[in-house]
Amino acid sequence: MSYEVERKYRIEDIGALTDRLRALGGEFGQPESQRDMYYAHPSRDFAHTDEALRIRRIGDEAFITYKGPKIDPASKTRLEIELPLMGGLNGASDHARLLEALGFRPVAEVSKRRRKADLTLDGRDFEIALDDVESVGTFVEIETAADEADLEEAKSCLGTLADKLALQDGERRSYLELLLLDRSDRAT
Repeated sequence: MSYEVERKYRIEDIGALTDRLRALGGEFGQPESQRDMYYAHPSRDFAHTDEALRIRRIGDEAFITYKGPKIDPASKTRLEIELPLMGGLNGASDHARLLEALGFRPVAEVSKRRRKADLTLDGRDFEIALDDVESVGTFVEIETAADEADLEEAKSCLGTLADKLALQDGERRSYLELLLLDRSDRAT
């Protein structure tokens, strides 16, 4: 089983982050637009079980992703299953219709501009994503993949990278949670 081992941080000074990343040998690429439609399960509350199901659109490509519950209190480590959808955007629309026919309902769409960097540190591969999330803010996510036997080492390496990038005060809530919180705050 493959786990996504991730930490996320709100970013105020993008220039300083970019400089620290460059000093480690990483460089953010060109921005890409991502639109993630999240779905509610017809018979269980994903907010309560800490799971997520989404369809992501990036350009002409689309993916369906399941994220299991977070398995520790410090990081956002969780089982992740992501599959490409055949047919690109048409395939995404067809899969959305299928989910809705099965009783899943759309909850919200998270839109962001993402710039990615790949980095290898101490023999481990990381993906670093700088995200400008509509109605939520600017964040950096650092992540690596691990199997069950490698989880503790992966989390330790993630912490080391966060320290080298001078990242503090991690955010465990998802962009969806932050977006829904923002909406509820504006409604009151």
